Amino acid sequence: MSSLPTATAPELPHADSGSTSTIILAVAAFVIVTTEFLMVGLLPALARDLSVSVVTAGQLVTLFAVVVMVFGPPLTAWLANVERKRMFLCVLVLFAVSNALAAMAPNFWVLAVARIVPALALPVFWGTASETAAQMAGPERAGRAVSTVYLGISAAMLFGIPLGTVAGDAVGWRGAFWALSLLSVLIAVLLHFFMPTMAVGKRVALGQQARILRDPAFIANVLLSVAVFTAMFTGYTYLADLLERVANVPSAHVGWWLMGFGAVGLFGNWLGGRWVDHKPLATTAVFSVVLAVGMLATAALAKQHAGLAIALGVWGIANTALYPICQIRVMKSAPQAQALAGTINVSAANGGIALGAVIGGASIASWGSQSVALIGAAIAVMAAVAAVALSRWLRRWPGASTVR
Repeated sequence: MSSLPTATAPELPHADSGSTSTIILAVAAFVIVTTEFLMVGLLPALARDLSVSVVTAGQLVTLFAVVVMVFGPPLTAWLANVERKRMFLCVLVLFAVSNALAAMAPNFWVLAVARIVPALALPVFWGTASETAAQMAGPERAGRAVSTVYLGISAAMLFGIPLGTVAGDAVGWRGAFWALSLLSVLIAVLLHFFMPTMAVGKRVALGQQARILRDPAFIANVLLSVAVFTAMFTGYTYLADLLERVANVPSAHVGWWLMGFGAVGLFGNWLGGRWVDHKPLATTAVFSVVLAVGMLATAALAKQHAGLAIALGVWGIANTALYPICQIRVMKSAPQAQALAGTINVSAANGGIALGAVIGGASIASWGSQSVALIGAAIAVMAAVAAVALSRWLRRWPGASTVR
């Protein structure tokens, strides 16, 4: 039976190195999330340039998510004994190369290939980065530490994706990918000089860690993440298109609207990290309802830009909060194998992203761009109901996980 190591606390040169390492991981997360979701803001321009429909271009989001979902757990298991700093450096180099290839892509199919490479590396980063941050902080502050890493997501939504959209409008979508390739290299250099070497601990049998797959409570938490991310990305994948086509926002201004969406997300990230340690399922239910409210309000107020800004603020808070909430909730449901649990959750979440992109694309084809917010809201409500039902089930089952 093959085996996996578990990471121990890093060999830190001084007391502040743990928090410094967490911040470095958050910066790396910024690059990785921007690479994954930059496509969202570039869809309209990219579709026009490559002579494909927005729905077809949106399937690049689906492709990325499917690759993450399928290859995440086995790749993480295979690379589990690689020293953490070295592995993170390799991930960033892969992202730099793939972004450069995307910038040079002569057609849709080469661009699709360029999206596969970072999709292979992303779940390896998320599984180990979340676990490393949690271990450095200790069990009582694990949620806040992982939330700090997830600030990279908020920063990507605040600066990376919107500014990428603005840059794409100014210098073309290829220029946006070139900029991201250069940024990947710069962050790799930063990580090389400032992140300490991470010690790798004793090996734990893969079969022992894989026992979490026989835990109904763990599986239920993973399926809940699929539902939540399906709701989020049914709408978010096509948000730029919704702003252009329904709200009549000029293409040059879409990036600034997305920046506002990400800005309020910083508050959501803080709330999610603060509450999820104590009430993971209840927090999931609450923010799923808030997500539904924000999506419905966006659809209703799309023509009124003042109201639209408020609605997108509500949507943005819930959208960003649900990233760390889902990751921390699933990791807490399998404390004996958090790296594997974190990677499985990332893979499952990307399954939700892929499904959301497909549902959103089908919705646009059938009912128009505005419908993605309505369908996403309906799925978010179902996710909230599922979270409440799971919490009640766990209270009645003595052998279940204590994560409620």
